[in-house]
Amino acid sequence: MPTNLPVVLPKIAEERLNRLKNRTARIGVIGLGYVGLPLSLLLSEAGFKVTGFDIDEKKVVELEAGRSYIFRIPAEDIQAARKQGFSATTDFSHLSEQDAIIMCVPTPLTEHREPDLSYVENTAKSAAPWVREGQLVVLESTTYPGTTEELMIPVLEAGNTQGLKVQGKGAVAEKGVFYVAFSPEREDPGNTTVARRDIPKVVGGHEEIATELASALYEAIFTRAVRVSSTRAAEMTKLLENIYRCVNIALVNELKVLALRMDMDIWEVIDAASTKPFGFHPFYPGPGLGGHCIPIDPFYLSWKAKEYDFNTRFIELAGEVNEAMPAHVVQYVARGLNQHKKALNGARVLMLGMAYKKDIDDLRESPSLTVIELLREQGAEVLYNDPYFAKVGRGRRYNLNMTCTPLDNLEQYDCVLIMTDHSDYDYEDIVKRSRLVVDSRNATKGIQSEKIVRC
Repeated sequence: MPTNLPVVLPKIAEERLNRLKNRTARIGVIGLGYVGLPLSLLLSEAGFKVTGFDIDEKKVVELEAGRSYIFRIPAEDIQAARKQGFSATTDFSHLSEQDAIIMCVPTPLTEHREPDLSYVENTAKSAAPWVREGQLVVLESTTYPGTTEELMIPVLEAGNTQGLKVQGKGAVAEKGVFYVAFSPEREDPGNTTVARRDIPKVVGGHEEIATELASALYEAIFTRAVRVSSTRAAEMTKLLENIYRCVNIALVNELKVLALRMDMDIWEVIDAASTKPFGFHPFYPGPGLGGHCIPIDPFYLSWKAKEYDFNTRFIELAGEVNEAMPAHVVQYVARGLNQHKKALNGARVLMLGMAYKKDIDDLRESPSLTVIELLREQGAEVLYNDPYFAKVGRGRRYNLNMTCTPLDNLEQYDCVLIMTDHSDYDYEDIVKRSRLVVDSRNATKGIQSEKIVRC
């Protein structure tokens, strides 16, 4: 998007822009989870003085001691950032010392599948008193189009103790304003093929100056910033990305169920279709959707669409298909046990993998949690093994209170259920030592055994 900056920037905006470009700006990151902490480390590596903010005192203590609580982030990275001046705190008053503030907080769904923006609202309320003239405030949390303008900006303005306002879309103010933008996170946990800094960063400001300030910030750590016309356009961009994945995953999940009835291997079909050099991008079936984005974000748009009397049929249908997959897995566990003349009620099932995808320590919205609850409801005794989780507390609907079970004496279980295809597992050995293996991830591809039931 071409910039429409005024010929002469307000002095305070020009100063901020120069500090961002020469990396002398101080950056505050609110929310030190799977998005905020990696972002803080990138900023620190680029030379910025970074302060991380979180309401979880345990996280702050760990970071201040140079320790990591996210598996894919080694402690050495935290320690290197500490040497660059990175610090963590629960004291939001230090936000007043920052040139830019980035909010990376959760945006889950309520029990009724409606957007829960309490984290965004409460964070904005906590930050508002400390926002200072000329600061840039960026929201990264995935949400419906309009959140930045309709929720965050009014909260920041109402709670600001200096009476500051967000720079409007009209005449440029010389003073008494701060700047607001939206730039959606594009984290892909476990992806080792694309460096984080090589993922283009979409940026949309409330007006042109905010867009330019936010672009300067992100261009210091990412190879490219993609400017869009507004915060709403940036918010919609993230939803489109995730809805695209959600709908296509639902398509292959539905085709997988059909292929099983037709006694066909959907994985073979996908591999064959992938040889087409145009017009096809492979998506792969699984036991259900997990992570903070794909199972949740589409419903933010479907909820907002109701305001415009619009029914998002593709989103709703994709959600139905994907949400049915855990029950499909349980059905095939029961089918496999029946072949061994064993009922699901009373069966001992060892689940391999709790994370929502391979080789990460992320449980958010994992279909494994749902499958455990469904198996228990059918009377099965369920245990789990996952190299990334020593313990699992909260499930989807109630506390599971489970501890990791070692991969000893696999023959003692009536069924070994592969839910997450971690690279640590030796699948040939697992099949060899098990009575029955139900594979929901095609992890046993190439292994021929009558013990395997693929679903």
